[in-house]
Amino acid sequence: MSRNLNIFSKCILGCGLALAVLAPFDSADAGSFKVLHSFAGTPTDGGNPLAGLIMDKLGNLYGTTQNGGAAGAGVVFKLTPDGTETVLHSFTGGSDGTSPCAGLIMDSSGNLYSTTSDGGADDDGVVFKLAPNGTETVLHSFTGGSDGAHPYAGLIADGLGNLYGTTDEGGAVNVGVVFKLAPDGTETVLHSFTGGSDGEYPLAGLTMDSSGNLYSTTSNGGADGNGVVFKLALDGTETVLYTFCPNGGYPCTDGQAPLAGLIMDSSGNLYSTTYYGGARNRGVVFKLAPDGTETVLHSFTGRNGGESPQAGLIMDSSGNLYSTTYSGGPDNRGVVFKLAPDGTETVLRSFTRRSGGKYPQAGLIMDKKGNLYSTALDGGADNDGVVFRLKE
Repeated sequence: MSRNLNIFSKCILGCGLALAVLAPFDSADAGSFKVLHSFAGTPTDGGNPLAGLIMDKLGNLYGTTQNGGAAGAGVVFKLTPDGTETVLHSFTGGSDGTSPCAGLIMDSSGNLYSTTSDGGADDDGVVFKLAPNGTETVLHSFTGGSDGAHPYAGLIADGLGNLYGTTDEGGAVNVGVVFKLAPDGTETVLHSFTGGSDGEYPLAGLTMDSSGNLYSTTSNGGADGNGVVFKLALDGTETVLYTFCPNGGYPCTDGQAPLAGLIMDSSGNLYSTTYYGGARNRGVVFKLAPDGTETVLHSFTGRNGGESPQAGLIMDSSGNLYSTTYSGGPDNRGVVFKLAPDGTETVLRSFTRRSGGKYPQAGLIMDKKGNLYSTALDGGADNDGVVFRLKE
């Protein structure tokens, strides 16, 4: 399969998150939508957010933009509940990194962590830490060799402060790695993809189970090059849990080209999306049981039902799944959708107007009141993207 996925660069929301149990969302309130911030793409603001958001206990939102800022190399921003934006760090495009594609994680002290896809000593991307006072520390600068190159996904952390992530390139044969970064900055490559049956080009982040096993997807590779779901044990042993469309025969009804990470429920079932595949080759939502049985929960139809999902999922306490599609909807600018346990899709928002944002690449978060939050890549007052809230 070709690597040309016809997306905006290769940046996606790849931050793998443990499954969040969320308050149920009432689709009857689906019409309540508000733009919380419209990016200007100026030296004092960000532009074109590709990743989703995190929220602190006070309701402040944090995220990244790929463009904008003092050098046009992207920013880390904070958005207060009243909509006031603060740029916490403006990337210089040099050793501190450039073009952050991934979302953030926060530790108990308020430090933020993520990656940039480019920049650093060798222009192969960095892992960075941002202190509450805005001081940035580059924890690792990728060399483009065996340590990996171009991380498009975010990070997860364990209880000891170790960080884990993926890179899209680098490694033994330049098709990506899974890495661990110790608190002292020591990097360990846990797995270097071979480009064969084990997968290649991981664009998504990781999910960790209670035993420390890591799970994610690769966008390519596998038996016929259509991507895999994999598990990585603590000792670095990789197990391919599922190979998409192993015998070709397009379109791949089981899905093709998973770009997003996974969530796991209490029974060990994994859930995510694929960009291609399904009945009309417009992407699917799938479930993977612990025994490796895949079930397509929804096959996107295009247009009004959405198509080409790039983001991962969240699940509420009733088992409903939520996410976005990059395109589809009446104006083909993307949708926010809800998928019931029986597979019924409800489109909660179709992006139809420039002022309301368009082309969401990121997944969603939900607060205790059931409000959904995310970003859209383009649209807004200056067509540089927005932060939005759905359902008040």
